[in-house]
Amino acid sequence: MTTAATPLNQNIYQVRNLVQTYENRRVLEIEALDILAGEVLALVGPSGAGKSTLLRLLNFLEAPTQGRIIYQGSEFNTSGDMSLEKRRSVTTVFQRPMLLERTVYENVAFGLRLRGQRDSKDRIAAALEEVGLANIARQRARTLSGGEAQRVALARAMVLEPDVLLLDEPTANLDPYNVGLIEAIARRLNQNHGTTLVLVTHNVFQAHRLADRVCFLLEGKLIETGPVQEFFDQPRDPRTHAFVNGEMVY
Repeated sequence: MTTAATPLNQNIYQVRNLVQTYENRRVLEIEALDILAGEVLALVGPSGAGKSTLLRLLNFLEAPTQGRIIYQGSEFNTSGDMSLEKRRSVTTVFQRPMLLERTVYENVAFGLRLRGQRDSKDRIAAALEEVGLANIARQRARTLSGGEAQRVALARAMVLEPDVLLLDEPTANLDPYNVGLIEAIARRLNQNHGTTLVLVTHNVFQAHRLADRVCFLLEGKLIETGPVQEFFDQPRDPRTHAFVNGEMVY
């Protein structure tokens, strides 16, 4: 867990001179960003701002075009090298969960099985209980509602006990009941286990409810970062002010 690997409130990530280019189009350019161990950091901004691209880089799913990310003391750069141990300490829950044609229980157990951890029944049961799905553990995952499927994906990530959990629009298109459940689960995971959360969301209200700090991205650039209350009440940049007030930003 994070508390063992990186002391709370110290940098777990250091992003420096990061650039990501696709087909000669620069989609992300961040000079510097630090992410603290144990915090909840929200990434907000309009569609196409580079939020999901940054999340993929933080999960080492693709190498940057330029620059580097230092994670728990190890550097991830254009070579794409990062140890398996460090890669496994970061897990992502995507907006549209990809579930196997198996039971809820088997889906939650899948990542542990890949890692050769067979004796993990208690951890799986605890994760299912945490997300409120213990009573349907034997149900086929493909028969679930959207909110239930997202909670399966969250349990599948939680059971791996990651140091960092990356959440990419985890409640988009869900009903208020499931939004509330997932937000509460994420909050408990952070508060009870010290898990660092990085949340991509279009919902500024969700960012306000969950985050310790908020980053505003626009056209691939980091416009402003600040503590949540300061970010919403006293934004420094006029573009941030426009965004938090619901005005269209280009």
